[in-house]
Amino acid sequence: MKRIALITGASRGLGATLARAFATRDFGLVLNARTSDGLARLARELSDGGADVRARPGDIADPSTRAALIEAARNLGGLDLLINNASELGGIAPLERFDDRTAERVLRVNLVAPLALIAAALPLLAERRGLVVNLSSDAAGGAYPGWGVYGASKAALDLATRTLAGELSARQVGVISVDPGDMRTAMHQEAFPGEDISDRPQPEVTLPFWHWLLAQDPMTVTGQRFVAQGYVDAARGPVSVEQVHA
Repeated sequence: MKRIALITGASRGLGATLARAFATRDFGLVLNARTSDGLARLARELSDGGADVRARPGDIADPSTRAALIEAARNLGGLDLLINNASELGGIAPLERFDDRTAERVLRVNLVAPLALIAAALPLLAERRGLVVNLSSDAAGGAYPGWGVYGASKAALDLATRTLAGELSARQVGVISVDPGDMRTAMHQEAFPGEDISDRPQPEVTLPFWHWLLAQDPMTVTGQRFVAQGYVDAARGPVSVEQVHA
């Protein structure tokens, strides 16, 4: 049975890298991004290569976008893997200049939307003993100056991930966090305006981890927080793994 993955924030960066990698492994794909142009180009590229792709542009914070993604997955046949990759940086600024509207937007995209999408996807995931991957960041625990709102949103998502892992174990649905590390992406450039980030690796540096993850039973990894960059040993799995079970 063909596996099916849903990836948010898929038009560029890590999301597009994962879509291409999963297509080579014969996944059916449901892809989302806020803007349609880049997403449409990627969908055409993957479809031309033989992948079964459903592109659904829209703001992941919008309930109608989430509903369209779930319907697309259902039409493909189900859902094995949900990757909550879409994130909002919200700018880099000290918390003393806290802006409530920006903070609310960051929390809606980085925390509320992933939780809502998981809830909507749960019946499909449970049918296939699926896996949820929530993209985290080292900012979740770094307390970096200027990163407070973004870091808080990712710290909250990490806690929600651990909670869901316990709550969903009886339904055989795994839930993990993955910190992909610094990468040469548009979002990382946004965090360092005007700076040269060419020393950061491309998102492809994380692919050994993702290929390892696809070979795991979701219930053997659930509740863990993984760091995606670094050497992956086929027998032992990722060398850099944080156990986050209570």
